[in-house]
Amino acid sequence: MADIDDRWHRTGPDGKPERTDRYGIGARWLVRWRDPDGRQRKKSFRRKVDAEQYATTIEHGLLSGTYIAPDAGKIMVEEWATKWLDAQAHVKPTTLNRSAGIVRTHILPTWGKFRLSDITHAAVQSWVGELSRALSPASVAKVHRVLSLILAWGVRNDRLAKNPAEGVNLPRVVAPEHRYLSHRQVADLADACDMDGLVVLFLAYTGLRWGEMAALRVHRVDLDRRRVLVAESVTEVSGRLVWGTPKNHERRSVPLPRFVAELLGKHLVDKVAEGLVFTAPQGGVLRVRNFRRAVFNRAVAEVGPVGFHPHELRHTAASLAIASGADVKIVQQMLGHKSATMTLDQYGHLFPDRLNEIADRMDAAVCAPNVART
Repeated sequence: MADIDDRWHRTGPDGKPERTDRYGIGARWLVRWRDPDGRQRKKSFRRKVDAEQYATTIEHGLLSGTYIAPDAGKIMVEEWATKWLDAQAHVKPTTLNRSAGIVRTHILPTWGKFRLSDITHAAVQSWVGELSRALSPASVAKVHRVLSLILAWGVRNDRLAKNPAEGVNLPRVVAPEHRYLSHRQVADLADACDMDGLVVLFLAYTGLRWGEMAALRVHRVDLDRRRVLVAESVTEVSGRLVWGTPKNHERRSVPLPRFVAELLGKHLVDKVAEGLVFTAPQGGVLRVRNFRRAVFNRAVAEVGPVGFHPHELRHTAASLAIASGADVKIVQQMLGHKSATMTLDQYGHLFPDRLNEIADRMDAAVCAPNVART
């Protein structure tokens, strides 16, 4: 428990207080307590009412398990953010690299020299407003999220009582409109890519992410069953290739249309089981930037649509699958989404509208001869 001591007021020969606070004023009231580790702590106050309020806060924290040491939040944000980044070994290298860039570019210039406990909700809200004048709403949300994660880590490690970044009003993010190619447009784009057209067809009819396609090995292609096992991914981070598991760390089996399987079978002749299915012209991993610069951008300029990106072939795969009658669970498995909700959030508008169908069925049931009328 916290005790208040009023005997800490002593005077010297000159009649002035022997003990003073940082302003040179006699500090009469002293709050003493033991923290959860058994260490003796104390804090002085000039007014009894302030000491009593502080003692109440300390006692509540000790009893409820929410105690925060007075000096715990004095660590600088710069140091704490570095510690937080060092603790992110569980995230994907691309995610870690993106977070480090946000810390370096947006968080440290503003908050680096602040103590963790000095950050207020109002200050974070003001900072978000400044960011909104320079960045897109989606970018503001990403930057705010990193700061919020850093501060939340402070709460979990008993450095802060609460996260001042929680509840901040963010600019509204408008989801971008996805572009979807038709079967004819996919064929035209593949033809324009010439010898690399199979890459376009493969992405447009399987929905694999680029890193999953680039890491695919021959022995994970089952041409008899027309299945591809997605078990690995490769990503370029700061010019360095990083190998790992697919997003969400889950393997999945993806179906191959028959015509893609036939083309893939010809492509795999003479390839070793452990070899990569798709490689760069000189061998090795097929990197998306090199592919765009050497092949894809020229083909897009020739047949369109303007500015089309290889990742949009993944959206196209979802669109073509749904148009072919695939339900949401099949599309979820095919794309490797964490949940069907995520699939519906992105592609729900592509599924057929069955509202009238449901209404017609209920109408038919009510109008059946054996239904009593009122």
